Amino acid sequence: MPWDYEPKSFPISWDKDGQPTQFFTPDFYLPDDDLFIEITTMSQKLVTKKNRKVRHLKELYPDVNCKVFYQRDYLHLVVKYGLEEPESLENVTAPTRIPGRPDVVRLEERGNRLTG
Repeated sequence: MPWDYEPKSFPISWDKDGQPTQFFTPDFYLPDDDLFIEITTMSQKLVTKKNRKVRHLKELYPDVNCKVFYQRDYLHLVVKYGLEEPESLENVTAPTRIPGRPDVVRLEERGNRLTG
């Protein structure tokens, strides 16, 4: 899968003369998916600040796709692809959404399985 590391910086704040004063530079770009990826493994205080920047990026550039991966998401991918043993991640909480395609189950099929 092709990717670029920090290929673009987006101005997200300007001074009174219209000069950019603050930029957001996502960590990776996946050209095949037209998707920017930001990985954050920092403290919650810094994660909140970064989330604010990503929201601001989306407001200013609605056509730019940017996904944030948090520490737990990153660590679960590390285990999924065999880069680290699961035992070393015992204290890591599960990701909010497991990466990959979701399993779609028809509700009536689910009910039949539950009721026998």
